[in-house]
Amino acid sequence: MLAGSDGILQIQFNNPKLAQFIGIISLNFILFSGGMETRWASVKPIIRQGVALSTLGVLFTAVTLGFFVWYVTNHWFDLNFTLLESLLLGAIVSSTDAAAVFSILRSKSLGLKDNLRPTLEFESGSNDPMANVLTITFLTLVLLPDQNIWELVFMFFKQIILGGLLGFVFGKISHRIFNKINLSFEGLYPVLAIALMFGTFSATEALGGNGFLAIYVCAVYLGNQNFIHKGSVLKMFDGLAWLMQIVLFLTLGLLVEPSAIIPLAGIGLLISLFLMMFARPISVFISTMPFKMTFARRSYISWVGLRGAVPIVFATYPLLAGIEQASVIFNIVFFISVSSVLIQGTTLSVVAKWLGVATEETCENIDNPADALISEHPKAVMNEFLIAEGSHLINKKIFELDFPKDAIIAMIKRDDKYVTPNGSTIIQANDNLVILSENQKVFDAINKRLSLRLVEN
Repeated sequence: MLAGSDGILQIQFNNPKLAQFIGIISLNFILFSGGMETRWASVKPIIRQGVALSTLGVLFTAVTLGFFVWYVTNHWFDLNFTLLESLLLGAIVSSTDAAAVFSILRSKSLGLKDNLRPTLEFESGSNDPMANVLTITFLTLVLLPDQNIWELVFMFFKQIILGGLLGFVFGKISHRIFNKINLSFEGLYPVLAIALMFGTFSATEALGGNGFLAIYVCAVYLGNQNFIHKGSVLKMFDGLAWLMQIVLFLTLGLLVEPSAIIPLAGIGLLISLFLMMFARPISVFISTMPFKMTFARRSYISWVGLRGAVPIVFATYPLLAGIEQASVIFNIVFFISVSSVLIQGTTLSVVAKWLGVATEETCENIDNPADALISEHPKAVMNEFLIAEGSHLINKKIFELDFPKDAIIAMIKRDDKYVTPNGSTIIQANDNLVILSENQKVFDAINKRLSLRLVEN
């Protein structure tokens, strides 16, 4: 903003189409990185709550805030928004921002009880597609008030269902490609991941699905599989996600004119406070009613309703469509996003302690030892094999196994604990052997020679 048209450097940037393009590219990287780092074991216990928050929660937020905006713009402020324009604004800011939630929770290394952290990260990663579909739906109704509502309902379900299904399909395809293709240089595997990410988004959008949902589902699936050079890919996407957040905020900051925001500060602050204190809590409490959750847990989820760059990207849609209130909506959304990050983002630790949902010590993101291994051996492929009851390998020592020379048993998972093996370690029933090799074909030989069963993630 300081470098923009009203700032010190006077850089003239008034290209919402380019800003939207940069925003969509950035969101691809941010969502893909967040999905790759999502552990299914952490998400599985809260999957139903997360889905409820990312669908019903977003819908309730959009509708509640939309009616409030319609009332205040017609009775307290002379802006005269129509109901559809108000609902459009509500839809634009209805989702929690993945970029803001991922970066703030992880930078603070905040330890949270009751699976709160995976709930918040899963919701923020999966609710942008819902907000995107609602934004497009209400924008269509503003432009074409006579549009057949059933066509919009069909489009809504088509985008969500196709997005989820195609994301899963492309995730499986991507996993297979990674383990089958043989590239000469390690640095090409992250490039391959980027190509697969954009391919997933583009193909899903072309087929009528939601590309944002597809890349998130694809990334969650891929991140929970073992594939060659996984460590290198994860590290690169983590760095690129941070870079894209910087690029995204810089671009949107240039697009904003502070002189146009200041006159809207009053209504912007009012709408922002209503969203934080009423609309978000109402949507959280209603959407999680079927689940057993403490009041403190629901309250903290309500407070971590961070709005960041994503709503500002969605606010460029009305600008490009050329609706009457587009610039006012964009400036109000920008004010809401900035105030949300400043107020909610800086008080996450304080509110967590006040509600009693913070752990005594902050968590340090200690990796699973198996994940650490794959990071230390970036050229390796890792798989787990189960020693089933009745296996002929039980009670044998490792050196007695007819084991391929180009593979190693890096560790043994036994009773949910990891054992570092040596040649004299005795194999027991229900052991999971964590095996590393630089060649996927070695695992086929292990299967054939030792009759082991591959453990699916």
